[in-house]
Amino acid sequence: MSKPIANSTGRRKTAIARVFIREGSGSITVNGRDFEEYFPVVTHQNQVLFPLALTNSRMTYDFTVTTTGGGITGQVGAVRLGIARALIRVNPENRAALKANGLLTRDSRAKERKKPGRPGARKRFQFSKR
Repeated sequence: MSKPIANSTGRRKTAIARVFIREGSGSITVNGRDFEEYFPVVTHQNQVLFPLALTNSRMTYDFTVTTTGGGITGQVGAVRLGIARALIRVNPENRAALKANGLLTRDSRAKERKKPGRPGARKRFQFSKR
């Protein structure tokens, strides 16, 4: 296996993805499995491939991804951000296209914390007048 030419990190909710990019034939491996096997839902697969489609680099690089934490949707968002950042490190000319489509912005939305005296973040216990 060749040495990575770039690496980057993507985050979403509580998921973290480390992305390593190499010259290759277009394979994407997530946690040791093919990405279509790891993300079986087609919409998730399209999210992962979106930065590659914008930069026309689907069959140019191989990606090895290690992802931890969160759920499947959070991991997909983390992988997408990590791939976009890695593509910029390889070729800075990709930045304009990726930024125009919002792929370089870290989605900062996360679960709101539970508040004291309430059953959840915003929900209240049932009010009883008598």
